[in-house]
Amino acid sequence: MSEVSSSASASVLPDEIETIPVSDVAAAMGIPVTRVHQLVRDGQLLSFKKDDTAVIPAAFLVETEVVKGLPGTITVLRDGGYSDPDILRWLFQADDTLPGAPIDALVEGRHREIKRRAQAMAF
Repeated sequence: MSEVSSSASASVLPDEIETIPVSDVAAAMGIPVTRVHQLVRDGQLLSFKKDDTAVIPAAFLVETEVVKGLPGTITVLRDGGYSDPDILRWLFQADDTLPGAPIDALVEGRHREIKRRAQAMAF
């Protein structure tokens, strides 16, 4: 399932995590909203419902592009049996060994390290 149900969204990510409505993501990327929904279905992005609006964490985008390494990390974790809510939580969970959260490391360009960690968790 590519979009987390609204009943579960309250506990998916803390409120302090900045999110962007899907329509605003489409505008920022210069693509139709339907293409953003396709990116979510294809595992390039993850979305969830927040206040009855489909949103994407702002950290998933750098300017108008998806953060390098994010789609591969999502694929590895999905293939390993993780649900989208679990993937979202893991990406934003602080890890002292990084330091920071996995999404921070992806944004900093350390995608290989994060993918290795995801592979280790998934198998």
